[in-house]
Amino acid sequence: MTGIDLVKIFIGMFGGIALFIYGMSVLGSSLEKLSSGRMEKILESLTNNIFKSVFLGAFVTAAVQSSGATTVIVVGLVNAGILKLSSAVGVIMGANIGTTITGQILRLGDLENNAGVGSMLDLLSPSTLAPFISIIGIIIFMIARSDNGKTTGEILLGVGILFTGMLSMTESVSPLAELPAFRTLFASLSNPILGVIVGAVVTAILQSSSASVGILQAISTTGVLTFSSAFPIIMGQNIGTCVVPLISSIGANKNAKRTAMVHLYFNIIGTILFLVVVYTIQGLIGFSFWDDTIDMGGIANFHTLFNIVVTAVFIPFHRVLEFLACKTIKDGEASDDDISGEEAGIQFLDDRLLKSPSLAIQQAMKTVITMGGMAKQNFVKMRTLFTDFDQKTVDNIHSREDIIDTAEDKLNAYLIKLTDCELTEYESRMVTALLHLLSEFERIGDYAINLVESAQEMNAKGLKFSEKAMAEFTVISDAVEEIITMAVNAADSKDMAVAMRIEPLEEVIDYLNETLKTRHIDRLKTGLCNVDAGIVFLDMLINLERISDHCSNAGVYVMGINVKKDSINRHEYIQDIHQGKDQSFMDASAFYKQKYAID
Repeated sequence: MTGIDLVKIFIGMFGGIALFIYGMSVLGSSLEKLSSGRMEKILESLTNNIFKSVFLGAFVTAAVQSSGATTVIVVGLVNAGILKLSSAVGVIMGANIGTTITGQILRLGDLENNAGVGSMLDLLSPSTLAPFISIIGIIIFMIARSDNGKTTGEILLGVGILFTGMLSMTESVSPLAELPAFRTLFASLSNPILGVIVGAVVTAILQSSSASVGILQAISTTGVLTFSSAFPIIMGQNIGTCVVPLISSIGANKNAKRTAMVHLYFNIIGTILFLVVVYTIQGLIGFSFWDDTIDMGGIANFHTLFNIVVTAVFIPFHRVLEFLACKTIKDGEASDDDISGEEAGIQFLDDRLLKSPSLAIQQAMKTVITMGGMAKQNFVKMRTLFTDFDQKTVDNIHSREDIIDTAEDKLNAYLIKLTDCELTEYESRMVTALLHLLSEFERIGDYAINLVESAQEMNAKGLKFSEKAMAEFTVISDAVEEIITMAVNAADSKDMAVAMRIEPLEEVIDYLNETLKTRHIDRLKTGLCNVDAGIVFLDMLINLERISDHCSNAGVYVMGINVKKDSINRHEYIQDIHQGKDQSFMDASAFYKQKYAID
């Protein structure tokens, strides 16, 4: 075999590896899009039941085709405070079982070597399945109009590309079976330590145990791979897959770091135990198949058996893994940000969760709702300053406003990162709406600060509103407080009915604003109100009216999510409903006019 032949072989092999990994990526991301975050919601609902945790971890990983992705998401969930470390242990253990499904699918390649098994089984061989599935996938992708339809096509294309990559690898490495050096290389891997190291390093480089198992299955078709050399490589592959979660935990809080360590300890201890048991039995009794050639099915079966047995062994001792992780990452060794309870919304924004856009969007929404809730809290506290001025209340309001501003900056950056991910049409609408909503809630917070400054000015100058002016301020403030509540609730629930009741109340607030402005100017003319206090009052009405405008905008953006539009033209929407054709709008408007009637 010439040097050129070897170059062709390795180019073909690495080309097959590239297709294989890309197929896995397409398959995993498409399955994730199709799930629309449901699998992550299942993870969030975990209890302390270790068996349920293991099952769910296996189920989710089998669906997304990557134990690394599942573990990274779990690290992110723990970092965000959604999952407890104790619940994460079971998920990680189950993830190792779920990842073995890829090898079981790829063992269909063995059908290529079973000549004469029948035409039906021949049709199931990858050489037939790969192009057939790819054809069906591209047809569905091109003709489908819905997101789910296109995603289904992508899933089939992913499977087709994965099998095509496997076939390319298998075909490329087959000539290597003729090389004595190639046989000698794999014979040397029967040394358990060397085999484990090779398996771990290759998997760490590829960042996927499924991919490295697939490559090992392709090599097995050459007939040079024995059970004795394959076993330690497979065990090492489980250790190599820990690299991704360990890297992802950098910069996370201590429990997230501990979650990554649980994954590492589980695989290292499991590998050591299995090595001791397997090689003890081999030394004392001996396996009859030890030096026999292993095929794709044998690799898939051992990979599955290894992970199931290790998980079963650890289930009664899962607290030991948690204990070891806590001893490794001690409370004093991992620095958590000094974040107050009100800043918890920022904690939801974890880059690890970007692997699952649907989950990242859910977390971003929590931050937006936190911002809205804090803006409302500032408005409520602001109102007390006009009857009982307190500097501590002012300081607390400003502290919350600083948090809102920080959250806006971080959330903006986070949502921009999300736009680079593969998003469904609905997810894209959600990101657009969130970008608008965070701006609206931040502006509400700004106008609340303007009102605080009005209260500070009145306190500094010793000004007081007249009894009539104070009563009017209370009425319009009640209406603004309600519309802020409605805007936050509409964003939280994405409820169209709630969002549609915002505009009628905004119209009433506009009416109150104009009415109170006219009344106050009349009081200024007749001398019933202090001029300085009157100017402050008029300025406050402007801020209150602008807050209601931003709440109206928020309601429109929520409606945009539901009507499958990135945005609704606010002016066209208002013009349409103000024409009197919408009876529900007219009824709601009449209700709020009566509720916030002024004497």
